[in-house]
Amino acid sequence: MPKPRTLAEVVDILHEIAPLELAAEWDNTGLLLEPRRRRGAVARVLLTVDLTEAVVAEARAARADLVVAYHPPIFHGLKRLCADDPAQRAVLLAAAAGLAVYSPHTALDAAPGGLAEWLAEMVLAGEQPEELCPCGDGDFGRVVRLPRPLPFATLRRRVERLLGVRDLRIARPARPRDPVRSVAVAAGAGGSVLRSVRADVFLTGELSHHDALAAVAAGTTVVLAGHSNTERPFLRVLQKRLRREFGRGLDVRLCRADRDPFGAA
Repeated sequence: MPKPRTLAEVVDILHEIAPLELAAEWDNTGLLLEPRRRRGAVARVLLTVDLTEAVVAEARAARADLVVAYHPPIFHGLKRLCADDPAQRAVLLAAAAGLAVYSPHTALDAAPGGLAEWLAEMVLAGEQPEELCPCGDGDFGRVVRLPRPLPFATLRRRVERLLGVRDLRIARPARPRDPVRSVAVAAGAGGSVLRSVRADVFLTGELSHHDALAAVAAGTTVVLAGHSNTERPFLRVLQKRLRREFGRGLDVRLCRADRDPFGAA
């Protein structure tokens, strides 16, 4: 019979995977909702990008003890809680259900082997980079210098296949750099991470109109896959790490109710 795991043990491993000191100063990471039964066993964990009412309902139905929500469901300081607010209602429902909620967010972006490095590895498709460097204030992105030039069409197909996205938004300069020799990646909203970076291609979830204009003017091709589409596939990686750490002592599941709001993968 596997030994039951405590919430503290699971949180310790989450800290090892994504040390909270790597998170942005503006971020709100860590254990955001702690149930009353602090010393109770954690048998089942549900992984999601966003904490929504549908996610809480699935967690309750699955009898989960902990929800790891990549995006912090509590972000700004709260002076009151209102059940009419959808985000706050999800937190209130989670609290009523006795769920613990943990958020790694930018700590997971910056961590070695975390989201940014995973995106870089996806671009490389098994090849070793000529160079791989952190980028952005806080090292939340990565710049990959490819081992050999890659036609942009090949890179595009690779991203579509590995992220499961068919509707990439692409902005290209009048004279794009093709073949591609360098790619800068950032999960989610990559504007602040990629703004001062120089690369042939930017791959991120979303970018403001003016950041995209500036990148194209500098000769960079911009590839946007959708905010959470650059994040959600990494949950499978996190699932494997937790299963490897705890074995049969912890049931780690991917949330089925977690969806990109724009209907992409």
